[in-house]
Amino acid sequence: MQMRSIGSLEVSVVGIGCNNFGSRLDRSGADAVVSAALESGINFFDTADIYGATKSEEFLGRALGSRRDEVLVATKFGMPIDDQRFGAAPAYVLKACDDSLARLGTDHIDLYQLHAPDASVPIADTLGALHELIAAGKVREIGCSNFSAEQLDEARAASKGSDEFRSVQNQYSLLWRDPEADGVLTACDRHDMAFLPFYPLANGLLTGKVRPGEPPQEGTRLATMPPERRAHWLSDEFTARVATLLDFAGEHGVSLLSLAFSWLLAHHQVASVIAGATNPEQVRANAAAPITLDDAARDALDALTAT
Repeated sequence: MQMRSIGSLEVSVVGIGCNNFGSRLDRSGADAVVSAALESGINFFDTADIYGATKSEEFLGRALGSRRDEVLVATKFGMPIDDQRFGAAPAYVLKACDDSLARLGTDHIDLYQLHAPDASVPIADTLGALHELIAAGKVREIGCSNFSAEQLDEARAASKGSDEFRSVQNQYSLLWRDPEADGVLTACDRHDMAFLPFYPLANGLLTGKVRPGEPPQEGTRLATMPPERRAHWLSDEFTARVATLLDFAGEHGVSLLSLAFSWLLAHHQVASVIAGATNPEQVRANAAAPITLDDAARDALDALTAT
């Protein structure tokens, strides 16, 4: 498994998103996914305090058990857990970290990420609290999610050379290319930050299992979504592009899954493609998916998915 850097962390280019833990997956299901990931050479697990109504962190910590030190754990804070636990105020940042450490059953978090900007709190104040956590040895590196290029610039200026965000996690895939147009990838270069794409498989549309004109398979994330969200992902625009990509994959003798992973990893800013999985077979397929795209293939995929 190839590795790339997030600050001082060396992460596998395929990671595991743990948003299914505690919701679509019970504890035994999470154990199976984590075990398959470790067997496949994956060392990077990404969760959040809100996933599975806080159960995701618990399930991940228990599944890792004595192998915790073999992996890198990323989690997030800031999204509302309830009407008391949310935001990026310094006192809450410190409490949220301690709560996550307890749920994970560990003494440190490798990558601690602000899940979304908090307009009510100066970013310098949040960074100050995160610096305290790093100084205390509770956090190794820090990152953010759902930040614009301008917000990344503001955060870097506010850090004043102290502990800085080492990563940003935003939506990015063959079907959602906003980080190119909105300047976030360029900001990553400007600030020497890693990019972590979420929804890299567009909620299953890029797995190759969703066929245009056919209903999503029973039990998949698309099938269990609320109708309005399902309608968004199964829009005519997205399904037409999936059909084009399936044709391209067939012509080149590769899977759409491989194209989805490999196109993202062809961008040097991308450190790891974090995809969710609900069973060991999906984990193994994801781990085997990356291939090296030549310039012609990448250019063709860029053209096919341009908006």
